Amino acid sequence: MADEAIIKIPSGEVLEDDDEAPGPTISLPDSGDVGEGGKLSMIVQLVKKCLGVKDIAAMRLSLPASLLEPLPNLEYWHYLDRPDLFAAINDSSDPFERILAVVRFIFTKDLKFVHGKVCKPYNSVLGEHFRGHWDVPPVSYSSDPTQPPILRVHTTVPHYTAAQGGETVSVKSNRSGKSSKSTRSGLSLTSTSKGKTSPTLSTAPTSLAGDAGLSKLSLSPLNGSGKNDDKDKNKDKDHIRVVYVTEQVSHHPPVSAYYASCPMRGVEMAGIDQISAKVSGTTVRVAPGSFNKGIYINLTSGPGMGEKYHITHPVANVNGILRGSFYITVGDSTIVTCVGAKGVAYRAVIEYKEESWLGRAHFLVEGVIHTYDEGSTEHEEWTKVKHVPTARVVAVFDGCWRNHIRWRRTAASPPVPSTSTSAASSPSTPSFSAPSLSETEYATLVDLSTLFVVPKKVRPLERQLPNESRKLWDGVTTRLLAKEYGEATKAKLAIEQKQRDEAGERKKKGVQFIPQYFERDISSGVPILTAAGRKAVEEELNECSDAWPSSS
Repeated sequence: MADEAIIKIPSGEVLEDDDEAPGPTISLPDSGDVGEGGKLSMIVQLVKKCLGVKDIAAMRLSLPASLLEPLPNLEYWHYLDRPDLFAAINDSSDPFERILAVVRFIFTKDLKFVHGKVCKPYNSVLGEHFRGHWDVPPVSYSSDPTQPPILRVHTTVPHYTAAQGGETVSVKSNRSGKSSKSTRSGLSLTSTSKGKTSPTLSTAPTSLAGDAGLSKLSLSPLNGSGKNDDKDKNKDKDHIRVVYVTEQVSHHPPVSAYYASCPMRGVEMAGIDQISAKVSGTTVRVAPGSFNKGIYINLTSGPGMGEKYHITHPVANVNGILRGSFYITVGDSTIVTCVGAKGVAYRAVIEYKEESWLGRAHFLVEGVIHTYDEGSTEHEEWTKVKHVPTARVVAVFDGCWRNHIRWRRTAASPPVPSTSTSAASSPSTPSFSAPSLSETEYATLVDLSTLFVVPKKVRPLERQLPNESRKLWDGVTTRLLAKEYGEATKAKLAIEQKQRDEAGERKKKGVQFIPQYFERDISSGVPILTAAGRKAVEEELNECSDAWPSSS
């Protein structure tokens, strides 16, 4: 079969082109009503058409532009909502603190779902690519190593009253039902109110105000408004850069490869993005696709040099479909496995608690960090907190993954080093004597109610290539922002038809599609950059973007 994007996988699976997509195209006509009622009616129609479909993400689906967010899919998914915490993974000389930093990164990588609403970005086309970067000051640390890093941009300082952020987490000594039970701590953390704080701004957070018809994620125009720029235009010399490159390597099923790096901290990340989605009752269940084996983080220099972290994805549910008010709940577990450690090998189990069918969602999570033997396979069966032998557990954590998460050490914890020094020591990262948490004392792991998405920097449209996401979809984006929904739909259909025409032309000529930035073999789950991909990363690292506007 000579067509576009045939990437053979050892299991026998193949990535196929648009003409080989399973089943007929499911299309949804534009009702012409762009109000909330019209959108809700179209969503209900779509859910009915998708009932019984094995995998919505793998089928041909054509939606009117009025249901889409003015945002390319490749820009939407990047796991770098807090690039400063990604870069901080390799700061500590203590391997325990490094895996604790990885767990903290996991809870903050998708802040868009905490402070924004669920949205549907554009479907990526084959060969589309996106690249951008973040310039952020590195985190600093307090004299008490049990406290979380001090973040210097896009954060608020909370007043710790009865209410924190959007939800209140109440710690009680009794157990109050399956959905809120904490196996390790015996504590119940229940979201009880919608109270708000009056936070003090540390640095201007990502703008969350704008057109009510758009999500809070992307209300800043894609070409930038400048409102999210840091107050200090003259960036400190210690700013670090995190770069990101991604490319759509298959259209059916939709599969993209991505790579991120912070060379100044010796941290890089790569993986394959593919989801499987199915309507179940009144929710859409979203799970990793067969090519998506998780997130892979490598430490290439510094104190953790040689360590590799594999992070699996949990399962999510999109709820509130029939009300037109979407929200996400998370189930199952995320497993973090560190290999290549020079000393103790650590692993973490993050278990998202089952939500009750009755009442509102509580978004509870609990987990453990434990030791394991790299040469053994016994730990592979430990996928829930209760599975991990108590003697192996060195730390526990629990809380609300939309708000506040706390942690503490256990009796099995290794002795705390007498001193701790950042890999990149600076005036903001002092050495200190390290007091240890007792078995009953909790400290904050991360307070998500105080954190906001850090805006990225993207090259101006006039410097982008034709298949670069913002350039490719500019005609649709411009019309959506102008609320010209009919014209936006026409522009969207023109892009989709062009892709089909190109696929048909390649098939006639017997020419295969070859990704530009990544090698074709993605069977390991870790994409490999091509020479062009390495060049794109290097160019992004060297970009002078001081005058560019930031956008979320």
